[in-house]
Amino acid sequence: MPKAINEGFERIQKRGSRIVAEGNHMLGAAALMIAAGVINQVSDRKKPFITVVNSYTTQIPGHAHLNVLGERLVSLLKERGYNVWYANVGGCVDDGIAMGHFGMKYSLPSRELITDQIETIVGAHPCDAWIGIGNCDKIVPGMLNAMARLDIPALYVSGGPMLAGADHSDLVTVFEGVGQEAAGKITENELIKIAEKACRTCGSCAGMFTANSMNCLAEVLGLALPGNGSIPAARWVDKSKNTWEINPDRIALFTTIADQIGVLLEKNIRPSDILSKGSIDNAFILDLAMGGSTNTVLHTLALAHEAGIDYPLERINLLADVTPNVCKVSPSRPDVHVEDVNRVGGIPAILKAVMQHEGHQFNPDLQTCMGSLRDQIDAAPDADGDVIRIGENAFSQVGGLAILYGNIAPDGSVVKTAGVDDDMMVFEGAAKCYDSQEDALTAILRGDVKNGDVVVIRYEGPKGGPGMQEMLSPTSALKGRGTKAALITDGRFSGGTRGLSIGHMSPEAAAGGPIAAIQDGDMIQIDGHKRTMNVMISDEELQSRLAQLPKFEPPIKRGWLGRYSQHVLSANTGAVMDNG
Repeated sequence: MPKAINEGFERIQKRGSRIVAEGNHMLGAAALMIAAGVINQVSDRKKPFITVVNSYTTQIPGHAHLNVLGERLVSLLKERGYNVWYANVGGCVDDGIAMGHFGMKYSLPSRELITDQIETIVGAHPCDAWIGIGNCDKIVPGMLNAMARLDIPALYVSGGPMLAGADHSDLVTVFEGVGQEAAGKITENELIKIAEKACRTCGSCAGMFTANSMNCLAEVLGLALPGNGSIPAARWVDKSKNTWEINPDRIALFTTIADQIGVLLEKNIRPSDILSKGSIDNAFILDLAMGGSTNTVLHTLALAHEAGIDYPLERINLLADVTPNVCKVSPSRPDVHVEDVNRVGGIPAILKAVMQHEGHQFNPDLQTCMGSLRDQIDAAPDADGDVIRIGENAFSQVGGLAILYGNIAPDGSVVKTAGVDDDMMVFEGAAKCYDSQEDALTAILRGDVKNGDVVVIRYEGPKGGPGMQEMLSPTSALKGRGTKAALITDGRFSGGTRGLSIGHMSPEAAAGGPIAAIQDGDMIQIDGHKRTMNVMISDEELQSRLAQLPKFEPPIKRGWLGRYSQHVLSANTGAVMDNG
């Protein structure tokens, strides 16, 4: 078991709520608990305390219904005899709303804020176990990282994915529509109609974007229950009228959570009993099999770091070699959404398909919050042949993510190969360099980027941005305009990105990475099959250019982003902080 992060959590791991619920010297605390409605009388202190950490906010559609689910969970836990502390974390960002303006710089840093908030909540008000309720973007990994950091019995549960809009539309349909409208392929009124019909229910955006990818990975990591990633948040009452209700199956999952946290508490099963190099392997195998978001690489590496697990980035390629891509969901298949994955058996059905592949490395017998995954996998339906495919009908015999290396990214970069057309897997083109996402987007929408170009966006990494903005706007604009160009960046991509889009260049430009030395017109060669990417200049020329670069001057020096920029590391580490 790893060493506690401080002496306070060492005591919480040993004594839990007894720290504040025993002794006359803590009767002042008891009086305040009565005032808050957590207990009714002093004798109630004898009951176990469970903290529910919600992330309800109407700023994010994936979280707009979490108040209802959270209140139900609190009620269920009280019925089971627990004292319940109910808290909410702030700093939650909707990447789709923050996309395309300065606010996106806050998104990745918010992961650290959320983990720190939960550490604060539990450290100041010790409990015996806790449950995190999240759904979208950085809130999910923030909560998972907190589970590893605090290492007391804990469960994570999501609010579930959004239902697809009319005509199989989703958020990416809107972003790609912006590129289509800029290219004159559709009218402004048509674009507005797309925006009005694409996202109509609560839930995390309907495709296999970052939020849903992480919610699915949480099942396989063993920190969430089966169904966590795929059971929809809502069900239609009357789709023609856009009326819906919270999905009863999602509500039922919260009932199971109330029971299962008791099992973990009774047996003192902690995240450190569940997380291991093998469970990280399993998570990446699922990601490779379903072609999930490239952001999962950042977040799963950060989770490994938080759990004290040494996990090299290059290991992902080894797993990709023996993991077939058996499932493609929007954006890779625009007409297929997470609700379709749920319909054909969910994550256990994907894993069952993977385990039929000779040489697979998935281990179904590792400890999870529910025992092991084997029973769920054995009971899952066979591949349906459309959403999930096996054998020679699989979308690819290798995984849907790849780590590319070369003189541009000696420490690695990430591409979702599941979203790359076959004729783009090997690509060579001339560089067009931009030192911000905004400049690149302006150039793309203006038509400056042509077929065969390689768009280079730099100084958008964790330190340089700061905050490593997502690049859904420029990638969607390229796709919407029909421009066959590659895009490489030390920033990152939305899970909604498709096309030859390569991110997480490490080291980043702000850390003196080679991407900073690329010049307009340099020829760049990309080979997705060989997992290589190089700028076609000599080593001597590259080193000479790097030596002449001016010292990086952080664009933001004050506030949270200023502090973040000083301490965050490049993406190959998971963009973790240098102070642990």
